[in-house]
Amino acid sequence: MKKIYIVGAGPGDPDLITVKGLNILQTADVVMYTDSLVNDELIAKAKPEAEVIKTAGMHLEEMVAVIVDRVNAGKTLARIHTGDPAMYGATMEQLALLKKEDIHAEVIPGVSSVFASAAAIGAELTIPDLTQTLILTRAEGRTPVPEFEKLRDLASHHCTIALFLSATLTKKIVKELQVAGWSDDTPIAVIQRASWPDQKIVRTTLINLDEDMRKNGIRKHAMILAGWALDPNIHDKDEYRSKLYDATFTHGFRKGVNLND
Repeated sequence: MKKIYIVGAGPGDPDLITVKGLNILQTADVVMYTDSLVNDELIAKAKPEAEVIKTAGMHLEEMVAVIVDRVNAGKTLARIHTGDPAMYGATMEQLALLKKEDIHAEVIPGVSSVFASAAAIGAELTIPDLTQTLILTRAEGRTPVPEFEKLRDLASHHCTIALFLSATLTKKIVKELQVAGWSDDTPIAVIQRASWPDQKIVRTTLINLDEDMRKNGIRKHAMILAGWALDPNIHDKDEYRSKLYDATFTHGFRKGVNLND
């Protein structure tokens, strides 16, 4: 069976690729990657004789034609995607065309920028008794979103929201969250180029989001995390502590104890 590998490269730091992904990268005959997004330091780990192809300037049919040519020549090919291929990876259309050529793709997951962003600020995105849900989405811009996925509707759940591809749409974000009943002082963290050497972090509130991003010159490559789980002081609030490590809580591996005995 003819196949290629679609490998999640992680958010930027070359050490954040999975072991399996790195093994494939280091053994592939051909490495294709989006040079505008994937760290060149990671691609440098390919074997010296590998053919390395930059794809930022290529359209879909061009990329697929190259893949088909190399696979039919008996080459092992790794297509390196930023973050995790399942999130805004534009892999579906590639897979559809490859299927017509009887080429199978094995997908290797990667560390998503949403989790690299949370790690950068030391945040837990699901806090007991505060929020147990994380919505991964984006604001509606030139590319529409489905009718039942408008940001104001998703925000009505008042859980943690992670916004991809939305750094130029902050005015719309503020308006949509306000319409959904979010308070102006809702904590927001913006992480630009999470895990890269030039990573930038901006902590702000809903009402100040647009202005603070403007002052910091952030208009691309940024993750916007919104919700009360992003409160930088949330760790100090005892009422939101997990039961998992509570000494009085019994579960399958430990019997709770009464600390008053």
